[in-house]
Amino acid sequence: MLPLDRLWFHSARARLFRWFMTEVVHEPLDLILHASAARLKWTGFALCSGNIFFWLVWTQWLPQPFESAPVRFTLSISGLLFLSNSINRDVSSRWSVWTFSLVCFVSMPVFFFWMYWMNQGNAVWLASVCGMLLIYYNLTDWRVATIGSCLGLILGCAFSYLMAQETLPLPPENLLAIGFAWVSAVLLGLSSANLRRTRLINTLSTMAVMAHELRTPLATVNLMGDVLRTLARNDVPEGKRKKIEELSTRLQNLVRSMNRQIDTQISNAQLLRLPREQSPVMAGDLVSEVINNYPYRSTRERDCVRLHIQEDFCFMASRPLFMQVITNLLKNALHSLASASTAPNPGDLRIDVGVHRGKGRIAVSDDGVGIAHEQQARIFEPFFSTQAGAGNGLGLTFCKNVVEAAHGTISVHSVPTMGAVFMVDLPIYRDAH
Repeated sequence: MLPLDRLWFHSARARLFRWFMTEVVHEPLDLILHASAARLKWTGFALCSGNIFFWLVWTQWLPQPFESAPVRFTLSISGLLFLSNSINRDVSSRWSVWTFSLVCFVSMPVFFFWMYWMNQGNAVWLASVCGMLLIYYNLTDWRVATIGSCLGLILGCAFSYLMAQETLPLPPENLLAIGFAWVSAVLLGLSSANLRRTRLINTLSTMAVMAHELRTPLATVNLMGDVLRTLARNDVPEGKRKKIEELSTRLQNLVRSMNRQIDTQISNAQLLRLPREQSPVMAGDLVSEVINNYPYRSTRERDCVRLHIQEDFCFMASRPLFMQVITNLLKNALHSLASASTAPNPGDLRIDVGVHRGKGRIAVSDDGVGIAHEQQARIFEPFFSTQAGAGNGLGLTFCKNVVEAAHGTISVHSVPTMGAVFMVDLPIYRDAH
């Protein structure tokens, strides 16, 4: 039985490690759950009115051993931040996210644990702490809430000791009640994260099905192009033949472009379930193949792309998925050039393959419109797009996931109106043979 038990132990440890990496390390942080301007305004209103209301309750109606009007007033004022346009105009901006996180951290775990000890751990503040934990986990990511609650417990105890010069121990019954509320809050936070992930997977899967269904009418259009080309070769005047062949070529180019978009959407549907199969890939060959097969809209667009292989390298990755990564970066760069005021010139889009600081690097540079500084930190987030009314905000998220699956990193450097550089850095694979 010993080998079986050891096998079960290693299997359980592997599953636990995989869960930890997936749920805790790699899962993106949602510092504001269900972020919206209305949610921030209601939270701000609750902070403003709630602190004033409970200060009146605990001082006039049900007096408690300790209350602090200055602290209550400060917390009430902090709620006004959530009502201001600077916060709720863009709830996903870095300023809004960190302001929300800091205010919630101070006004909930720090304040409530401090009041719990200042009121000698009475029943009122025991219940208040338990309720606060459930609310806190409902407002922010469960990992942030867990760290914030632990820090709030420590800071609340430290502040009460500095003011009262004593620290009351947690009675067993209070410890049990707080522990039960804390565990319940963590489980609810985990459940909420799983529901959000399931919803995202279902959305992406629906997109993949819809994209795949478009292949049938596209195949018909492609067949029409072949029929037109065949007709042009039989008893058609030279002038009309060229026009028909040109129309046929445009139709088939359109079909290739649409099929590539379908491949992108199907790949996006694998955002959270990327295949683990990897094989050695030569960076120069992969990039050359993508450049040669890309469905350019014009000869001028094709001529603006330049490939420079300083030093080729090999890396381990899924070749089909990585081809889609380079395709996405190339497509974005061409879109940036098309959005510029001038027509693209040869060399306006450059793809460099080389080795930088011991790692392989693929850099895609363009002289297009660039990316605003406040957007650069968010372009890899799901459903965030710099192209208003175009794009679904999944392309760069897909790129990031594929690159990280190959143990690499992707970063961007951009100056607005002067272009952007996307750098993919990958560990070099050296065959032992």
